[in-house]
Amino acid sequence: MYPNYQQTPPPFMPQVASASYVSKVMKRVYLKMFLAMIVTALTSFVCVNVPAVLYTLVANSGLYFGLLIAEVILVFVLAGALHKISSPVATILFYVYSILNGVVLSAILYAYTSASVLSTFVITAAVFGTMTIYGYVTKSDLSRVGTFLFMALIGLLICTIVNIFMQSSTMEWIISFAGVVIFIGLTAWDTQKIKQMAAMTDGSQAGKLATIGALSLYLDFVNLFLYLLRFFGNRE
Repeated sequence: MYPNYQQTPPPFMPQVASASYVSKVMKRVYLKMFLAMIVTALTSFVCVNVPAVLYTLVANSGLYFGLLIAEVILVFVLAGALHKISSPVATILFYVYSILNGVVLSAILYAYTSASVLSTFVITAAVFGTMTIYGYVTKSDLSRVGTFLFMALIGLLICTIVNIFMQSSTMEWIISFAGVVIFIGLTAWDTQKIKQMAAMTDGSQAGKLATIGALSLYLDFVNLFLYLLRFFGNRE
């Protein structure tokens, strides 16, 4: 499971920017997210098909967990320094993260058949697309739901850590189901939050908002995919 950075959303209020401007910003968000997904997929594909790289990841648990820790650090560095760095630098860091994530994911995806990975990706894309559209068009305020989901996410992280030691298969299935529900909801909330922020942001900050928005939705997609893979994935 990967960290889901949550930027504090502004109060729910009517848009002050034009609908066309908000739409333009959201298109940049989705474009950056889509490109990051391509980078991650290509990186994973290369790693899976280069035996030396794959063996190094699988055989060295210290290296693998080090990469996981590096991912967490990079997410929070990017989020914390967003207002201090330029938009191009923020974009570069985002794509560096997507490459690093591709390396980490390759060790996970290798354990599943290509057909089940592809089918799970299609299912994830359909669910994600439905929820992000809902988050974009709904007139309902999702902030309370989002706050609850973020608290549930913290609880999920704690349960995941505890189950590392318990090794309970029942708990793992419960965690997986909860993870699917949480990230389905977070997808809608994050989309609405990004849309609200776009409505309150001037053009000079649009690039940075597009990057952090793309990162949030990227994390939602990847986490949702990984939890669904536990249900639909077939191991080699």
